[in-house]
Amino acid sequence: MIVSTTPSLEGYRITAYLGIVTGETIIGANIFKDFFASITDIVGGRSSAYERVLREAKSTAMAELQQQAQAFGANAVVGIDLDYETIREGMLMVTASGTAVRVETIL
Repeated sequence: MIVSTTPSLEGYRITAYLGIVTGETIIGANIFKDFFASITDIVGGRSSAYERVLREAKSTAMAELQQQAQAFGANAVVGIDLDYETIREGMLMVTASGTAVRVETIL
C-alpha cells in the first residue's frame, strides 16, 4: 500500500477515488514514563519514553488507516493528515486521515 501526505503520486495516475479513511488510537503513558519524562524536563534533553509512545500510537493509527483503505479496495492513500492531541494528562490521541484511491503506474 502506497501512503503519502501529498494529493498525488509521482509516476502514478489515480484511477478511482474510493473515500475517506481514518485511523485513530488513544494511548496512555504510564506513571513510570511520566516520572522519567518529568526528570528529563527538569535536567533537559529528549524524552525517549514519550517519543516511543508517540511512534507506537502513530504506527497503530496508520495501520488502521491502511486496513480500512484495503477494505475499500484501494492500493494507495493520498492526502494523509496526522494529528496529535492530549486528551487528558497521560492520554495521547493520534488520528490519521486520508483519501483511499486506486492507482496505476504511468508508462
